[in-house]
Amino acid sequence: MALKTESREMSFLDHLEELRWRLIKCLIAVIVFAIPSGIFWKQIFDIIMVYPLRFSDPKPHLIFTNPTEGITLSIEIAIVSSIILSAPIIFFQLWRFISPGLYKNEKKFVLPLVISTTFFFLLGTGFCYLVVPFILSFFAKYPQGRMDAFYRVQDYLTFLVQLSLAFGIVFELPVISFILTKAGIITHRFLIDKGRYAIVIIFIVAAILTPPDILSQLALALPLLILYGISILVSYCIREKKRD
Repeated sequence: MALKTESREMSFLDHLEELRWRLIKCLIAVIVFAIPSGIFWKQIFDIIMVYPLRFSDPKPHLIFTNPTEGITLSIEIAIVSSIILSAPIIFFQLWRFISPGLYKNEKKFVLPLVISTTFFFLLGTGFCYLVVPFILSFFAKYPQGRMDAFYRVQDYLTFLVQLSLAFGIVFELPVISFILTKAGIITHRFLIDKGRYAIVIIFIVAAILTPPDILSQLALALPLLILYGISILVSYCIREKKRD
């Protein structure tokens, strides 16, 4: 997938105007989804913040230390939920903005890229939701007998959002492989040859993103290894299609 090098019909100001409208459309989508998310913020709170604590023993207490923190939290939950729900629209606007810089035969990949980018991002955040209870359980048990766990809701929400975002981005590996292969930057043979280095990097990333216990690290490392294998397969299929 290569960007055009010839002179463009759109000026720099036209690109800025296009970007502005794409951002406005993303913002509108977020606002629309934020309304029901704000109405049902308590139910969302139970799902994304209380439910992951179910395996923790002792179970941490969620607290707030500012009189307005409860209201602020409800707004933040509405925004985070609306961004997740708006992910297909946001990715669509992103690829629509990039598409004018692609050749005509490459623009047919825009819709599949929108779908795949959204799918792998949501898959990553969903997988994080399955893993995070075990991570929180480790955090709660580690100082047991010496300290009691009281989580400030703002800090706890930030932790969950950052972890989910990390998983969502990491799970984009097959999409990145597709783009780099189409651009001629990598091949499936390159990915295979560098596999041993990739395995080391994957376990380093897993160790950074998870607590220092082998089960949590494997919970992230194994899916990443599978995704790396999928990336090799994607790169191979693109290469064979070019030969045909």
